[in-house]
Amino acid sequence: MSARDYLFIVIGLMLYAFGFTAFVLPQKVVMGGMAGLGSVVYFGTQRLVENGSFPWAIPVGVTMYVVNFILLVIAFRIVARTFVIRTLFGMTVLSVFIYIFQPLFGSLNILPDDHLLNLILGSALMGIGIGTVFIHNGSSGGTDIVAAMINKVSNVTVGRTMMICDCFIVGSAFFVLGYSLGEIVYGLLVTVLTGYMCDLVINSDRQAVQFTIFSKKWEEIANAVNVEANRGCTAFSGMGCYSRQEVKMLLVMCRRIEAVTIYRIIKSIDEEAFITQTNVNGVYGRGFDQIKVKRKRKAAAAPISYAQTAGSAERLPEEASATKS
Repeated sequence: MSARDYLFIVIGLMLYAFGFTAFVLPQKVVMGGMAGLGSVVYFGTQRLVENGSFPWAIPVGVTMYVVNFILLVIAFRIVARTFVIRTLFGMTVLSVFIYIFQPLFGSLNILPDDHLLNLILGSALMGIGIGTVFIHNGSSGGTDIVAAMINKVSNVTVGRTMMICDCFIVGSAFFVLGYSLGEIVYGLLVTVLTGYMCDLVINSDRQAVQFTIFSKKWEEIANAVNVEANRGCTAFSGMGCYSRQEVKMLLVMCRRIEAVTIYRIIKSIDEEAFITQTNVNGVYGRGFDQIKVKRKRKAAAAPISYAQTAGSAERLPEEASATKS
């Protein structure tokens, strides 16, 4: 990863920590993930402190780092080393941010009169933050580590494992903290909204558009798209079923933000051009995203011994005669 990736990972983790400590944690809602597990420990030890049976409330950031570190040690020989390095960096930065932000925003109720709006705003910020981290190939640890380990040794998908872990953590608030069913639902709501916003950020970054252009001046349009928009074109030959005349159509792929430039180029050359635009997710290749899936290694063919070769050669005449008969 480049220095730019690390910079955006830090920004995303800082945004996640701010959304959690400023909006979700003050509402005493337990969400999924390591942040939710840290919340259970924090609220539980806070009650013990009030009863005088425990010296201090354990901060969320401390619990997150300790549990993440234990999981990472267990997963060290199971998952890839690059995953371990990225996760170690992400979980350290996130735990530090939450540890710093919790005393700053923990007692500050930014929207005091609206419990639901606090949770929605916090979920949006957290989802945007963690989505930014994933776009730049980062990891914040938590249930990602558990999911990666289970996926290595079984056929259970990563998404299903994370969902089960999140539900278990949110449900633990019912038994450990005595939360009501309504408070559990709020925790699930925060978890779902955070995941939705994360997916939205990831998909919007990868989203592109595809243009199909029919024009008599197709060659001029293609040259202008190549030079001005710095995008490639592919020309196809076709025939109009009504006019029975041959036509040329151009296929152009570009980012969503570049669509206005393509329209401007087309209309400046041929105002009568026929254009269709469709949304495309996941465009890979030169000028777009790179495929980051590792190819499976092909198993080496077993060496054939001389005896096996000779044996097959001796059987060839018999097989040939059997075939003739």
